[in-house]
Amino acid sequence: MIDDTSYQILSKLQKDAQLTSQELSQKLNSSQSQAGLRRQRLKREGYIKSYHAEVSAEKLGLEFQAFLKVQFSFHSPALGTEFTRTVSMHPRFAAAWRLTGEADYLLRVYCEDLKTLNFCIEATLIFQPAVSRVQSQIVMEQAKPDSPLPTR
Repeated sequence: MIDDTSYQILSKLQKDAQLTSQELSQKLNSSQSQAGLRRQRLKREGYIKSYHAEVSAEKLGLEFQAFLKVQFSFHSPALGTEFTRTVSMHPRFAAAWRLTGEADYLLRVYCEDLKTLNFCIEATLIFQPAVSRVQSQIVMEQAKPDSPLPTR
């Protein structure tokens, strides 16, 4: 179990993972050593998995963001594993989720243009043995940016 102070630390670090122990202690009204020890404990216990930099897709020329709904015609553990491995190794797929319902997977992809998106679909997904259908939905505008997890 974690307490309110630990939740505050998680909240603040999700907004700025580069906070030093001193900055964190000032935001929490605690000692620098206490803030540092709590951060280390949260990392050790797996509450903090890693630290990331949010990189601008636009600055990298990745103007197209799309979601791909992938349906399988049949299921088997081996084909699911192969599909997951293929998607995991492809750098354009930023995230993948296995779902219930009509689609078996939802993929988030970033590309420079529509031609590259089409190539990703045709070269990577269509030829997977279990894939029967890929439906793409191009993001017109991200109405809400990716946000931190709720910490209470």
